[in-house]
Amino acid sequence: MQSTARNMRLHIGIFGRRNVGKSSLLNALTGQQTSIVSEIAGTTTDPVEKPMELQPLGPVLFVDTAGVDDTGDLGALRVERTRQVFDRTDVGVVVAAAGEWGAYERALVDELSARRTPMVVVFNKSDLGTPDEGLLASLRDRRLPAVVTSVLTDTGMAGLREALVRAAPDGFVNAPRIAADLVPPGKYAVLVVPIDKEAPKGRLILPQVQTIRDLLDNDSYCVVVKERELRHALSMLGEPPALVVTDSQAFLKVAADTPDSVPLTSFSILFARFQGDLGALVSGARTIDSLRGGDRVLVAEACTHHPITEDIGTVKIPRWLTQFVGGTLEFTHTRGHDFPSDLSPYKLVIHCGACMWNRREMLSRILRCRAAGAPITNYGLTIAYSLGIFDRALKPFHLE
Repeated sequence: MQSTARNMRLHIGIFGRRNVGKSSLLNALTGQQTSIVSEIAGTTTDPVEKPMELQPLGPVLFVDTAGVDDTGDLGALRVERTRQVFDRTDVGVVVAAAGEWGAYERALVDELSARRTPMVVVFNKSDLGTPDEGLLASLRDRRLPAVVTSVLTDTGMAGLREALVRAAPDGFVNAPRIAADLVPPGKYAVLVVPIDKEAPKGRLILPQVQTIRDLLDNDSYCVVVKERELRHALSMLGEPPALVVTDSQAFLKVAADTPDSVPLTSFSILFARFQGDLGALVSGARTIDSLRGGDRVLVAEACTHHPITEDIGTVKIPRWLTQFVGGTLEFTHTRGHDFPSDLSPYKLVIHCGACMWNRREMLSRILRCRAAGAPITNYGLTIAYSLGIFDRALKPFHLE
């Protein structure tokens, strides 16, 4: 049976000092030896991920992090990796030893609070001590759930699972649709899927698969064609589709072959809404008009795959944007969880659809760009704007 994709799972980040039992707690929650446990502080180096089912929430991804009080050059790298986990955490778990609470723990709570990330405070190792009653009262006053646990005596584990379920954001339970709200039950969409060098051999890419499943769950139909077959397919069908969705790289040909009366958009634009904030990303795309030769543009790719010839992020988008602006732009490229801490030099940030991430990580990047005054958009919106079909690609969403 195929497992749930990472981006569809609730991400639960586990944070705390070194040697407070974060890894032991994760092992107890998952019922497996997921993380290495040792009495030596700093055993966990890079974040350790464990997918599992947490009922009644369903699929979740636990992320065990290194201690935020790590020291030295290597420790600084561990801390930076830990801080990156904040960006994709849907629910935070702040772990402290039962008799210990100080600046580190307060900083973690403040960080998660500033991001409006729901959290659960865990006082672990209760077999060695108990938290101060005044501290527990102050957490209650802040409406922060606190659980006292001991992995050794299996104390509080059921309460922790319940607290995690209660802390899950409504947006996870009521996640936005990909395309089903645009295609009524009994109606159909045509999905245009080019088969080129970037298409993985023998399978479809994740946004295409997830869009198909979203439509089927809604009792909608879908027809999947290559871009060269679209015109013929439309002529064979008895009624026009409710929606045509294309890979952004085929936008021009698909737009030419799709009647103006048929709503048209791209997988990337669907994911701008599903994984991020469509309104914010549309606003970012509109700033393309203000770009001038010499401006710096950041292109951020969530995946870490090795770019191939005619790669969309490193080749095609820079080419189309340069042609649109009519001058040379300076492009910087990042991959994976790497993202500049200083965004002030960039006139525009262009992000991929983030199909391999959860929604919170993409929203975190949007918020960071907003705070820095750096407009952000995504691949599909950039391509549509550069090619002059921006307004048409947005019509299905009825934006004001």
